[in-house]
Amino acid sequence: MKDDYKVIKNGGVTSAQGFVAAGISSGIKPAGKKDLAIVYSAVPAQIGATFTTNLVKAAPVKVSFEHARNGSVRGVVLNSGNANACTGVLGIKNAKSMVEKTAKALDCRPKEILVCSTGRIGVQLPMPKIERGIKRTVSKLNVDGGADAAKAIMTSDTFRKEFAVCVEIDGRKVTIGGMAKGAGMIHPQMATMLCVITTDANIDKATLRKCTYEAVEHSFNRITIDGDTSTNDTVMVLANGMAENPLIKSYHPQLGVFQKALVTVMRKLARMIVQDGEGISRVVEVNVKGAASNADAKLAALAVAHSALVKCSWCGGDPNWGRLMDAIGYSGARVKEEMVEIYYDGLVAVSNGEASRTPMAKLRKIVRRPAFTITLHLHLGSGEYSVLTTDLTEKYVTFNKGE
Repeated sequence: MKDDYKVIKNGGVTSAQGFVAAGISSGIKPAGKKDLAIVYSAVPAQIGATFTTNLVKAAPVKVSFEHARNGSVRGVVLNSGNANACTGVLGIKNAKSMVEKTAKALDCRPKEILVCSTGRIGVQLPMPKIERGIKRTVSKLNVDGGADAAKAIMTSDTFRKEFAVCVEIDGRKVTIGGMAKGAGMIHPQMATMLCVITTDANIDKATLRKCTYEAVEHSFNRITIDGDTSTNDTVMVLANGMAENPLIKSYHPQLGVFQKALVTVMRKLARMIVQDGEGISRVVEVNVKGAASNADAKLAALAVAHSALVKCSWCGGDPNWGRLMDAIGYSGARVKEEMVEIYYDGLVAVSNGEASRTPMAKLRKIVRRPAFTITLHLHLGSGEYSVLTTDLTEKYVTFNKGE
């Protein structure tokens, strides 16, 4: 089926009508690096959001969760360089202060502003710097400010992560664009990442939230770099209705068009996060097919994607399919060894649980590519699951020896 969406060149979080953004250096980070951003909607926007499943939640996650439940919002203030996590009562107070200062500068209610932070855990925010920075950021808000905002939320990222598409719904142009950050502590059920997506779609609140949850499940919850789930993970989708399309509800005949476009944006941003993984040299898509159930397929896929032994062999350009067999065997999924097939970019490596006739040299050539796909067919049912992951390198270990 052909794509219903059109990619917007150099698109991002301000591509949709009515959204502006800015990013500045407030002094949280050294050497004048950008570290404070605001995204703002000209009119109230519906909100769909998901947050980290880690039981240790950062102060901004707690504050944003409550504000997202209240109804419509106007914008979000974000900082990098400091996670405001494990900071106690003062951390909550500081997160609320960021919201209040931003709301005052934008002439809206505090509950209409969400807040996100990312960076070092256990350190209090430098509030005087941030409060001065909020005023300057608001003064710089503009429709071309998306790139600066995307730059300001980066931590160990090496490049900005932005993407946008447009679709036609009921004869109206609807745009969806976003920005994200993340390179380490990446794991399904959210990761060390922040993502803000904006759209000018006119969409019912309940429908937007359902679309958001489903899109996250098929994008950000399908990536893993190191198996760590952060304290700060947040994905939020703001929809301000300025496209003026007829209201999209659960029974709208073109809801699928919107959902597909939203998934496309999230998947693109999620893949950028994996490609920017700390120290990685390979991006690997692991597909499990023919499992007894989707749940079994997920168990098998994640066992492979999380295995340090498997990831190290990818780093060395070694197919080592025996490690894949081992991983699915302990995954908890139903597996019959004699029925397993394994393919590298479509080239069979294992047939009926044993080595195929494919020369190992051909498999090594595939595994030495910067990106490849592994498919494991269990031949036990129709269950399927896929996950995007990476290798594990010496650079990753070196990078993470200290803060």
